[in-house]
Amino acid sequence: MAESPSPELVDALAHPTEDDVAAMDAWWRADNYLTVGQIYLKSNPLLREPLTADHIKPRLLGHWGTSPGLSFIYTHASRLIRMTDQDMIYVTGPGHGGPALVAATYLEDTYTETYPKITEDEEGVLRLFRQFSAPGGIPSHVSVTTPGSINEGGELGYSLVHGFGAVFDNPDLIALTVVGDGEAETGPLEGSWKGISFLNPERDGAVLPILHLNGAKIASPTVQGRKDPEDLRKLYEGHGYEVIEVSGDDRPGMHYRFAEALATAWAKIRKIQTDAREHGVTGQPRWPMIILRSPKGWTGPHEVDGTVVEGTWRAHQVPLSGVRENPEHLKILEDWLRSYRPEELFDADGAAVDLVRRANPSGEKRMSANPAANGGGVYTPLKLPEWGTFGLDFAPEERGTFQKESTRSLGEFMAEIYRQNPETFRLFCPDETNSNRLGSVFDVSDRTFMEPTNDQDVKLSPSGRVMEVLSEHNTHGWLEGYNLTGRHGMFASYEAFGMVSVSQTIQHAKWLEEGVSLDWRTPVPSLNVLLSSTCWRNDHNGFSHQGPGVLSTVVNLRGDVVRVYLPPDANCLLEIASYAFETKDRVNLIVQDKQPQFQWLTKEEAYDHCQRGYGIWDWAGNEDLDSEKDPDIIIACAGDVVTLEAVAAAQIIRQQLPQMKVRLVNVVRLQTLARPKDHPNGMSNQDFSETFTDSTDVVFAFHGYPGVVHQLVHGRPDADRFHVRGFIEEGTTTTPFDMVVRNRADRYHLVIDAINNCKRTVRGGADLKRWCEEQLAKHEVYKVEHLEDLPEVREWKFQGESADVSKAGTSDSGQPLRA
Repeated sequence: MAESPSPELVDALAHPTEDDVAAMDAWWRADNYLTVGQIYLKSNPLLREPLTADHIKPRLLGHWGTSPGLSFIYTHASRLIRMTDQDMIYVTGPGHGGPALVAATYLEDTYTETYPKITEDEEGVLRLFRQFSAPGGIPSHVSVTTPGSINEGGELGYSLVHGFGAVFDNPDLIALTVVGDGEAETGPLEGSWKGISFLNPERDGAVLPILHLNGAKIASPTVQGRKDPEDLRKLYEGHGYEVIEVSGDDRPGMHYRFAEALATAWAKIRKIQTDAREHGVTGQPRWPMIILRSPKGWTGPHEVDGTVVEGTWRAHQVPLSGVRENPEHLKILEDWLRSYRPEELFDADGAAVDLVRRANPSGEKRMSANPAANGGGVYTPLKLPEWGTFGLDFAPEERGTFQKESTRSLGEFMAEIYRQNPETFRLFCPDETNSNRLGSVFDVSDRTFMEPTNDQDVKLSPSGRVMEVLSEHNTHGWLEGYNLTGRHGMFASYEAFGMVSVSQTIQHAKWLEEGVSLDWRTPVPSLNVLLSSTCWRNDHNGFSHQGPGVLSTVVNLRGDVVRVYLPPDANCLLEIASYAFETKDRVNLIVQDKQPQFQWLTKEEAYDHCQRGYGIWDWAGNEDLDSEKDPDIIIACAGDVVTLEAVAAAQIIRQQLPQMKVRLVNVVRLQTLARPKDHPNGMSNQDFSETFTDSTDVVFAFHGYPGVVHQLVHGRPDADRFHVRGFIEEGTTTTPFDMVVRNRADRYHLVIDAINNCKRTVRGGADLKRWCEEQLAKHEVYKVEHLEDLPEVREWKFQGESADVSKAGTSDSGQPLRA
């Protein structure tokens, strides 16, 4: 439990001794030297000889401007940790300050512990320099390869949401989060300050934002850097923060002023937490934040070729160009490097001297070694109830005869997960939990809210742990921070507006793609994304709410990390969700609508079907199972609404054109369509041929854009025989059935496609086509006159003999295809 610090400790923090300042300044100079060296040097790493053009890298890459400010904050935070034993991680908004944070982890010894080849000597410093922004090396961001990082910062805007996500249910942790004034201009960051309205000091840790105003971005001044300081202070006070300000570039004065500011902020955080944990929460606290004004490119060349660089946008990247060709620039670079007095900072072997090391915390208290920044230090699985407890019980002969809201069953399942995991599981949703039929979680937990409440509010309190705020960026980012620090959850959104945060999904997947190759990175719980209120059932909201673009984007990411699931009913959804919650280092995208829908598979069938990922639904087709002949046509489907249309189309053929033999295939794990060499879950060549044959045409009803299926089946036998019907950007405010008709993915278009693409002419096919066309024409008139769908559509139920779902498929190795 946090305790209010003693006045004596706060005073000592606020007033460092000369020895403290000397150690911090030496550490800072060492970090700045290593930062510049990473950008420029390929040899002569400690300037043991005069600098020449041969010592300079052929390609100068990196970002200097923000780096000295980042390292200045870092050394002061390290001193606070040494004196208080505070658990703290460092979240870097200006991610292009990568060399400064790499240098920090090297000075803390964590880098060498993580990468033993980067030794603590002159040869190690050289390797550190040569690997930076180089082939086979590391990127210029604070990326997944940097110990202590949970936020790359290459795509700006997510530092604060990651910081807040990291401290939810992490009561002893502070996420010191540096927000660059360039990053502060992004929409996601601008909307992130409200995180304190959801931060409960009784059970959560704290975020200490430091707005680093160095005044410039890549090519111009920043908006907030030019704001009147009083106006800026009012802005953040309006967000609910107590603003502490530090400005200048003088030394040692800046050390003393910033130490006092950091001590004040930390003491306020501890008091807020102590009061809440001893007396309970009495409202939203006024959390501290720091505004730090320091020059961009601080301590770098002030002027180059008569033009001011330090304190301007010109310091953003590489402030000295053409160093190999320009002797004057080479001289400026050498003077710049020597201004840090490296001979005082590194001994004869090239190791940091004791004065530098004195500034470091020890062990796991080092910010680069804190377990919270590495998946919590150890992967802890969720306690999961048996999903079948929440599944639907029905006999096979009842399939397709009744409707239920599938996501409501998922909500009941997650409510029990909340009960069994009261500190390691949360649902994150932009104000749509009830709308997406997940409201059973409110039987266990309220929505989190630290602002005032009134009698009209429902399920809203400081003690709640369901995270709702009307921002996809916030909720998605909070879950990312929660996952990366070792906890579990789900992000649920309307499908169309998953596109708002899809860039975050991509960035997170890229993080995992790199992270899985690093054996020192602890596995982290998967990022689980549920997209509901889908394009096919947003007929009431209209075209703006109709778009399956997230699926198209995510399916292009690397298969060892990303999985896409299209469960057709409640039991399949539960099985898929249960499995997704068990996985680690994945992005699991689940697409399932919230409206009442037909239920197809019993619990046992759903388990087998989802384990395999695809299957032939013999009960929906009419092919002769005793014959070795291929069916005349295959109708395939992936997605809940289009599955209904595919089954209905097959039923029409069975009943009205029984001499045409149709097979129905459902795909629940979309990437099983790919070849094994293209995706680890791709079905084997034999399985694909047994399911889709090698020559029969396939009419494929697909949830998303048709090109996705064509992309996945590329390279399969005669891939041109796949005729895909999906969302083709035809939408409006209309009826449910009209949505599928508009996109030509309805049962009647599917039947027409089946007849048109059948390899043989089936007697009666022309009459059935005309009947389907008449039904479509009838639909056009009926929907306008009656404002609803045809009775034969609204009242449709499955009719057919009961049969078990097809045999379980296996991979080439004989193992179930679920990984």
